[in-house]
Amino acid sequence: MRTSNKIPLNLNGMKVSVIGGAKSGLAATKLLKKIGANPFVSDMNKSADLSPLKKIDVPFEKGSHSDKIYDCDLMVVSPSIPQDSDIVMKAIKNKISIISEIELASWFTSIPIIAITGSNGKTTTTTILAEMCRKSGLNTFESGNIGTPFSTIVLKNLNNNYYDAIHIVEVSSFQMEQIQYFKPKVAIILNLSHDHLDRYGTMKSYIKAKLNIVYNMRSDDHLVYNLDDKLLRESIKTEATLVPFSLKNQNNLDFSLNESMVYDKMGEKFLLLDEIKIKGLHNISNFLAAATAAKIIKIQEKAIKEVMRTFTGVPHRLEEVRTKNGVAFYNDSKATNLESVKVAIKSFNNPIILIIGGRNKGENFKDLQNLILSKVKLVIAIGEIADEIEKEFEQSTIVKKGSSMSSAVSIAHKNSLRGDLVLLSPGCASFDMFNNFEERGDVFKKEVMRL
Repeated sequence: MRTSNKIPLNLNGMKVSVIGGAKSGLAATKLLKKIGANPFVSDMNKSADLSPLKKIDVPFEKGSHSDKIYDCDLMVVSPSIPQDSDIVMKAIKNKISIISEIELASWFTSIPIIAITGSNGKTTTTTILAEMCRKSGLNTFESGNIGTPFSTIVLKNLNNNYYDAIHIVEVSSFQMEQIQYFKPKVAIILNLSHDHLDRYGTMKSYIKAKLNIVYNMRSDDHLVYNLDDKLLRESIKTEATLVPFSLKNQNNLDFSLNESMVYDKMGEKFLLLDEIKIKGLHNISNFLAAATAAKIIKIQEKAIKEVMRTFTGVPHRLEEVRTKNGVAFYNDSKATNLESVKVAIKSFNNPIILIIGGRNKGENFKDLQNLILSKVKLVIAIGEIADEIEKEFEQSTIVKKGSSMSSAVSIAHKNSLRGDLVLLSPGCASFDMFNNFEERGDVFKKEVMRL
């Protein structure tokens, strides 16, 4: 919620509470300190490592949130803190302005922003587009949900006057909850599917948070969106110029395709589909989204083609680990919702041994029944939801439970035959067993390499 119509660029001497001392919280704090604000950091985790704050003389507390957090003019909240939390509600009652780290960083950069969101494919598309921009000679800074906080990049460039530069920022629904003035020059929305319902309760609330990305966009800005996604198509409300991409439609698009070829807007041959290295129609869709945005900012066609020909994917997203005795092992740990699992399963023709499970985010595993029945020879259930998965799929296929990633990989190996494919595609959050999806994927790869 805005407290004025003007971005408060002068925060010198302002008291700012930063709630959450993880990566983005620390990055926001360092930026605040640099611009002359007086930040105070509070983290509920008593074991949080806040030692970097001592080096820049920033006070902090951990293990609980005291009333000190409300002695401020501005509050920067972690993406992990829901907008209906007690902290946010009390801050609103006290008339404290609340923003996200993404919002804060956007105040202190003049470099144009391309922001990318969607239920699936964000990191892949962000990486593809950043590579296209680099190949074309732009100073390119990727940040956000992809790993490096936006504030970290903005702080590094605070005193640099770039002429040809672009921010490529991956944003999640959590990061978009507390925005006021954040306004990308180009936004990309890849898709909308059930996700984070454990936080939002309803799809309507989830979609509302996602679509905050276009809240401040005007007619001279551009929204690149997936024309094939009916839910997204019907949900968009924006003043921005709409620029669709599609796997199916061939009319008046920057790129279109048939079974073997990508064509440009003039209907000229652009690229053979066989030249694209990464698997799955979903990745073709990601390429089209990135290429469409690249065209808007005048990226050279040569650079777009080169990246489409050479890009091999991102870690933990349908990542080939190894083939042993004719059995392929793939790491898709970044699949944290069921739509991602569906996409992964559809990407292969081999009989699949599926390792799935973790902490459920409010989704219904019945949605996987038909795919499990037709393409999966063995389900290995892991994590908190293992019992529920076993009950759901035991009538459709063989189900075994793995008490750890090591045991899951061992079960998969012992039950595999030449030509099978072992796929880790959890469809759940990782926090019941691991610190994050990266650790989950790394442990899977380590166990596979031990076989």
